[in-house]
Amino acid sequence: MDILSYILEEGLIVIPALYILAEIIKGTGVVKNKWIPVILLGVSLVLTPLIVTGGYTADNIVQAILVAGATVFSNELITQSRKEE
Repeated sequence: MDILSYILEEGLIVIPALYILAEIIKGTGVVKNKWIPVILLGVSLVLTPLIVTGGYTADNIVQAILVAGATVFSNELITQSRKEE
């Protein structure tokens, strides 16, 4: 299943922005790693409906959740691919 096929094109720009934000948060060391996905979800819930246009509708909230999920999933893929077995 390709999660990106469910995300509207306008929402795709939020994924790298959230990824960069996560790296910045991680680099500060102020927040534990386990809370970063929750923070990204919150930021996505604020930004994505504004970017996708249409405001805060149920569809745009779902888009925000998918965008945050794709960001966290992408990070996990990158992290796991760097590990040596």
